[in-house]
Amino acid sequence: MASTPLTTKSSPPDVDDSQNPLLFDFHFPPFSSVEPCHVRPGIRSLLHTLESDLEKLERSVEPTWEKLVEPLEKIVDRLTVVWGMVNHLKAVKDSEDLRSAIDDVQEEKVKFQLKLGQSKPIYGAFKAMQDSPDWQTLSASRKRIVENQIKEAVLNGVALEDDQREQFNKIEQELEKLTKKFDENVLDATKKFEKLITDKNEIDGLPATALGLAAQTAVTKGHANATPEDGPWIITLDAPSFMSVMQHARNRALREEIYRAYVTRASSGDINNTPIINQILKLRQEKAKLLGYSNYAEVSMAMKMATVDKAEELLEKLRAASWSPAVQDMDDLNRFAKDQGAAESGHLTHWDISFWSERLRESKYDINEEELRPFFSLPKVLDGLFNLAKTLFGVDIEPADGLAPVWNSDVRFYQVKDSLGNPIAYFYFDPYSRPSEKRGGAWMDEVVSRSRVFSHDGSRARLPIAHMVCNQTPPVGNKPSLMTFREVETVFHEFGHALQHMLTKEDEGLVAGIRGIEWDAVELPSQFMENWCYHRETLMGIAKHYETGESLPEDVFMKLLAARTFRAGSLSLRQIRFASVDLQLHTKYDPDGSESVYDVDRRVCKKTQVIPPLPEDRFLCSFSHIFAGGYAAGYYSYKWAEVLSADAFSAFEDAGLNDSQAVKETGHRFRETILALGGGKAPLEVFIQFRGREPSPEALLRHNGLLPVAAL
Repeated sequence: MASTPLTTKSSPPDVDDSQNPLLFDFHFPPFSSVEPCHVRPGIRSLLHTLESDLEKLERSVEPTWEKLVEPLEKIVDRLTVVWGMVNHLKAVKDSEDLRSAIDDVQEEKVKFQLKLGQSKPIYGAFKAMQDSPDWQTLSASRKRIVENQIKEAVLNGVALEDDQREQFNKIEQELEKLTKKFDENVLDATKKFEKLITDKNEIDGLPATALGLAAQTAVTKGHANATPEDGPWIITLDAPSFMSVMQHARNRALREEIYRAYVTRASSGDINNTPIINQILKLRQEKAKLLGYSNYAEVSMAMKMATVDKAEELLEKLRAASWSPAVQDMDDLNRFAKDQGAAESGHLTHWDISFWSERLRESKYDINEEELRPFFSLPKVLDGLFNLAKTLFGVDIEPADGLAPVWNSDVRFYQVKDSLGNPIAYFYFDPYSRPSEKRGGAWMDEVVSRSRVFSHDGSRARLPIAHMVCNQTPPVGNKPSLMTFREVETVFHEFGHALQHMLTKEDEGLVAGIRGIEWDAVELPSQFMENWCYHRETLMGIAKHYETGESLPEDVFMKLLAARTFRAGSLSLRQIRFASVDLQLHTKYDPDGSESVYDVDRRVCKKTQVIPPLPEDRFLCSFSHIFAGGYAAGYYSYKWAEVLSADAFSAFEDAGLNDSQAVKETGHRFRETILALGGGKAPLEVFIQFRGREPSPEALLRHNGLLPVAAL
């Protein structure tokens, strides 16, 4: 593909720094003013300034807070906030011009980060600080900052001598290329597969939404007259298309074809990820050895709560509890398929499980997500969520539209106030899907963090600002956005992350809010908030029919509760397979040995899958989380944080969910610990401060129906 020219009509060659919104001092980021043409000159000018700030700091550095940490925070924060703004716009307002501009400056930005991370004068000053007689006078959060900076610098290769450091930087650059190539291969393999269907009988069972998507895909592929009713239809390996076939297509041969294509993605021809996987694992192992660790998992966990042993111990405990329920799940499916007269009953395999699970779920709970939408309108859901935040944490959330520039007219802006009416934080909420310019999924991120160094008036800390982004159905005509129950859970989840960022009381910017919190603990507040979707008072407060105002029927609420644990054993084992193979590959696997990565996966599957994988299963070739994302030797984090969040919620259950005073008191304690302390204290200490003891997996197993519930 030809590279995008640096200059186009919409992208002037240069923008005067004084006119570049990326370089303004701002209270709220100027999202509405930033254009792709600002990115190259803005980021380059910023990096030039930061290079000069870094050199100045290295020349004058002293092991004191004022001469080391404060100037360093200013450098780190400026890059985080400005790059964060540009990256955020790429996620919510993507364009070729913006993508090209970011690509052009990304390498320079990474180079600067390596230079900063490997600065010997800064590292030396932090070491001197730790060794000084004043060390004991530092607050807990300041000690955490110093310790984290030393650890991170070592992991960035600061302690390596010339040849070794050069080798380390080469490995980093090579890993960057390989992980990018891995990702591109998965994307290309997914795009490459398409199945054209002209006979409606072949896609019998697909719901209207799936038929609409398949016809729309056909139109984009040149079948101009394709319609949802008459086709033709194109099935792809994109998640919405793949999942709808696996769950709803009655045509078993079609399910098999699509399943086999899915689990062998990027495993052959010129987009084969197998050699890339081996090369990545080899380089990670080399990197670990250079840094003085015995394997890459130890490197990964150096900045996490868990150790390799603790992570393996937890996974085994959850595996043992999930195995029998998963076997029972399979028996139930076979029995149900037999009752329905299915020819495949008694020997269901991979391409049958999702299909028969959906049929069993419908028959058992009589829940249809589409029919529930009218009870979950976005305005009602937000009212209920904000009321819950007031009850639990004593904060008021009010619309503040117009106070800050936004990137799209659908974006709402809110301020969070304390019980005295003072603003303590702000957040943006971008709720609706915009497929042409906004990436899928849902996420929360920081815009700026709380910090006394960036105080606007000299007396109080800069207030934190967060983003919350979702991708739900926009309002249609006079109807508000009507949500599925899963979308309701998603809004609660992202709001949990936002609360931890916004309700921090930590004034040290490097560990305020979500900064400085270990990766395997950061999902605690988000998963914790999801539990409230199953709390009767909370759910019944938001589940009102948008036209009639009638409440969700009691029997439907009970079905939602019951369906929460449907096939929990099987779903748990699936995550444990991913987490276990990840740890095995990053601890014991030898890329030069006789065993292949697929042998490792099959060995793990003997203990984590009721049905063994197909001999040709190559799911590892599309396991982007660990080969192209941030989860290498960290996939266990999902389960680790689930344990913490379920146990935290059980404190409310112990206090009595129907006792409003007890709920308020427990909420206050949760706010003052989990939400207030940020990364200023180790997450285990924070958890113990809230719960009075170390975390236990029992609440998670109980919530998932994997532990017998004591008789009431």
